[in-house]
Amino acid sequence: MTNAMLEHVNLTVSEPKQTAAMMERLFGWKVRWQGPSLNGGYTVHVGTQDSYLAVYSVGTPGDPTASSYKVKGGLNHVGIVVDDLDETEAQVVAAGYTPENHGNYEPGRRFYFYDNDGIEFEVISYADPK
Repeated sequence: MTNAMLEHVNLTVSEPKQTAAMMERLFGWKVRWQGPSLNGGYTVHVGTQDSYLAVYSVGTPGDPTASSYKVKGGLNHVGIVVDDLDETEAQVVAAGYTPENHGNYEPGRRFYFYDNDGIEFEVISYADPK
């Protein structure tokens, strides 16, 4: 069997540079690449050395009309692992987002928040709480 790992996920957003800057602030990620892309759009790759989110935009993206959880092929959420959940949650709040749906069950603690484009992020920590 091949040893496989997820390298990236590509998301359509309204402002790729703004979304990338949010990821840099909240998670300490770095922009790996940015530039013109498919269909005259613009993409920013933001993440770590091993994996990243490609945030893409062309023109004005349409608003989804239904919950992604009810659309075949819809993106439900993006899960991000952090070392310090409480510190990250404070950064999320300071950035103007609202953490919700907190959970503390095996194998870790978590919360969720929505960004300005309605993309849901799950933030998880497998470290022991302070």
